Amino acid sequence: MTAAAPNSADALVLDPRKALLDHTIPAGEPWVGTLSRGQVLRIVDLQGNQAVDTLFYNAADTGERYSAPDTIRAQGNIYLTTGTELRSNLGSTMLTIIEDTCGRHDTLGGACSAESNTVRYALEKHHMHSCRDNFLAGLDRYGHGLSKRDLPSNINFFMNVPVTPQGALRFADGISGPGRYVQLRAHMDVLILISNCPQLNNPCNAYNPTPVQLLIWAAG
Repeated sequence: MTAAAPNSADALVLDPRKALLDHTIPAGEPWVGTLSRGQVLRIVDLQGNQAVDTLFYNAADTGERYSAPDTIRAQGNIYLTTGTELRSNLGSTMLTIIEDTCGRHDTLGGACSAESNTVRYALEKHHMHSCRDNFLAGLDRYGHGLSKRDLPSNINFFMNVPVTPQGALRFADGISGPGRYVQLRAHMDVLILISNCPQLNNPCNAYNPTPVQLLIWAAG
């Protein structure tokens, strides 16, 4: 798939040297942080085809959080890309994707877990680290009473999950590449929960989890 054309105005303004945050998430690790209203988040796929499982919560009221059904219904598309408004379970626009050099991102495949590793791959994979484990570790680190009951369906940035004509999901080779990124502007203060996917059994990342970079700029 041809990558979406960058927004040159944003590219000129958002100099990485002027970012408020420049952080690399190691391969397979979680990250929790906040993004204030108007700020811009860039997630960079440093080495290519690394799935970045991501959830967003209203920082002022975490009962409001990213909703895949509301997002899909609002845009009439199961894939996310430039112009997509990420909607909450209350119907509010939480963030907008303002630039995307990958082309599309998955919002159906969900997060890998001990249970899905067993079902998809083999019984002996049950013990392997997973995105669900990462999410729970991140929630434990954040606190504020959030638990596994607060994990809705997540976004898989840079992950390729085609839907077959029969309606089944297929976990395929990635369509991203080194240095490609997705950029989002916040419409409210948001809590960000990320699992830099540790999956070793899926071809989407060539069976090799790699680091990703986060950049945050002030509201402009």
